Amino acid sequence: MSEYDVETPDSKGQVEATVPAYSWYALCVLVVVYVLNFIDRQILSILANDIKADLGVDDAYLGFLYGTAFAIFYALFGIPLGKLADSWKRIRLMTLGLTLWSAMTAVSGFARDAGTLTVARIGVGVGEATASPSAYSLISDWFPARLRATALAIYSSGLYIGGGVSLAIGGLVVDNWNNAFPDGGPLGLAGWQAAFIAVGLPGLLLALWVFTLREPARGAIDGLSTPEDPHPFRGFVRELYTIIPGFTFFGAASRGALSLALNIAVFIGSIALAYALTEILKSGPGRILPWITDQWFLLAIGYYAVFSWATALRVRDYPTFALTWGSPAFLCTILGYGTVAFMAYSASYWGAPYAERVFDVSKGELGFWLGGGGAVGGFLGVILGGRMADALFTRMQAGRVWVILFGLLSPIPFAVVQYTTESFGLFIVLNVVVGALAASALGAAAASSQALVLPRMRGTATATFFLATTLVGLALGPYTAGYVSAQNDGNLSIGVLSTLWITPIGLALLVAAIRLVPHANRTVVERAKAAGEVFD
Repeated sequence: MSEYDVETPDSKGQVEATVPAYSWYALCVLVVVYVLNFIDRQILSILANDIKADLGVDDAYLGFLYGTAFAIFYALFGIPLGKLADSWKRIRLMTLGLTLWSAMTAVSGFARDAGTLTVARIGVGVGEATASPSAYSLISDWFPARLRATALAIYSSGLYIGGGVSLAIGGLVVDNWNNAFPDGGPLGLAGWQAAFIAVGLPGLLLALWVFTLREPARGAIDGLSTPEDPHPFRGFVRELYTIIPGFTFFGAASRGALSLALNIAVFIGSIALAYALTEILKSGPGRILPWITDQWFLLAIGYYAVFSWATALRVRDYPTFALTWGSPAFLCTILGYGTVAFMAYSASYWGAPYAERVFDVSKGELGFWLGGGGAVGGFLGVILGGRMADALFTRMQAGRVWVILFGLLSPIPFAVVQYTTESFGLFIVLNVVVGALAASALGAAAASSQALVLPRMRGTATATFFLATTLVGLALGPYTAGYVSAQNDGNLSIGVLSTLWITPIGLALLVAAIRLVPHANRTVVERAKAAGEVFD
């Protein structure tokens, strides 16, 4: 390939390229990291009802804890960490992040109140923000374009394996701990606290293994070799200043009076909207929900911070802005997948609390069947979806987007039956089906976002992709289901199914992406050059 070649279904050379064995080994290590990533994140599901009882919180707070409190910091720190992944050693970055999120997961086990648990989960979000920007960039340098959707799907399988294993481990630890220590164990820890500690500490050992991986040459596999940044942390610090409210005003002022005025107006508008939503929701059916102020004001700060970052990116690195925020194809693709995540995160998180309340089963049994089925379904779905995406991509440029659309629509009828059935067996079977169908979209969405940018932009593109996944899917989906449940006397069936309202929005976005992506794929280099990108 020449330095101006981009990813196409029939890119010469890549069809014949042999993937080194080390690339597959390194991918396996990354899968283990992602498994632990989601064990530490998803274990909250099987522990939710115990946390609710011990800390005196409701479903709205549980949705906030799993969704918004984690997602805002995961998404926002993903921006500077994505930039660092584009300029520094990705192996080192992932090692540091893994150490942080594992330690904060263990700290969650010592929480005695909702505030402490929230702060610990925020720490988990910051640490986990290092994983996927680094991993996506590494995988794109280890595997040729023809196998990237497959490789990214294999990596993404860790999400479903980890999510399933977390339920099994959590249920096993809680049941055995509470049986052994019915009045509280060492240090007065309850079973749910012991479960956090049990899954957090192994990550500190895994970090040592990750540190032994070799860093690949950035962009070499695509013929777009990118030299190392001699000052990798300058961009990271600069990005931090663009997302921290308060400092964002100074950053906007440096771009002129008009930029400052617009930035202040967006900040005031975001806070006003958060206040209005808070007041409206407080005037619901005679009930003021705890933590609701944090939900909407935290989201307002998050969306404002993203706006500040995007406007700063436009000035500092216009080619990257043009291929991400300035690209309708890119935005429709990532936001379309965000709607898939909106429903998928809600169903996966609330599945265990729902089943525990509706069916007469122990945590251990529930964790085995629900976690095992979820892991199998998610794994098969993401792998087969990745292969389907690669196969369709060889036939048409929009092939991957069709797989995302399939992942949006196909789970809906099965989810409706799953959250209304009175049969535990049918609930478990449908959990496998729904998980597999929703998971089929992930590898396709990830590969699509990577194909629409240059190699040096992949970390930032990944961070932007995860903004949609987290600020649309994770921050809003689980909370919406929890809020609706709390408004309906803890009816999680109504809560989870209420998230289906987002389907028409996702459908419109993905239909637009199908029309836009083919041309955008073919013109990556041309659009980058038009935006001012300089090629050696």
